[in-house]
Amino acid sequence: MEAKRKATFGAWFATFVLCYFFWILLTGSFAWQELVAGAVVSAGVALFSARWFVHESPGRFFGKRLFILIWYCVAIFPWELIKANCDMAKRALSPKLKINPGIIKVPVDVPTEYGKTMLANSITLTPGTITVDIDEHEGQTWYYIHWIDVVETDRAAAGEIIKGRMEKWLRRIWQ
Repeated sequence: MEAKRKATFGAWFATFVLCYFFWILLTGSFAWQELVAGAVVSAGVALFSARWFVHESPGRFFGKRLFILIWYCVAIFPWELIKANCDMAKRALSPKLKINPGIIKVPVDVPTEYGKTMLANSITLTPGTITVDIDEHEGQTWYYIHWIDVVETDRAAAGEIIKGRMEKWLRRIWQ
């Protein structure tokens, strides 16, 4: 049986901040009643769930890495998303639908589980690609990605096309 994990104050605080941010984002209100209710609910959720949400030291995200994560979320990923959406719109509006669908195995070089999950989700959210499976074997991680137009069969080259700049930025965040 697995030992019960105890949450630290840092884990509780990080969970509280994340929950409170989402509360404000979802309510869209800055009325003092909403803010107080959000703080109370977020504190309660953090109290009971921090040990499951935070597996690494939350202190590693304060400082430079937090700013890199924010930059990734507001600039890098949206840019990759815009490029993929334009490509898909061009394909959909083209009289000759140019697609060559297939599943390709690409190498991944992101050190943590959080980073690997974020990269897989980023790839899946980008139109034209879906992360189908993750294979971790002998210290190497591989993604099986369904790609709407396989233009490259070399794994490394295909990975560069599919992952774009996302992997490099996520490696900086989650190193």
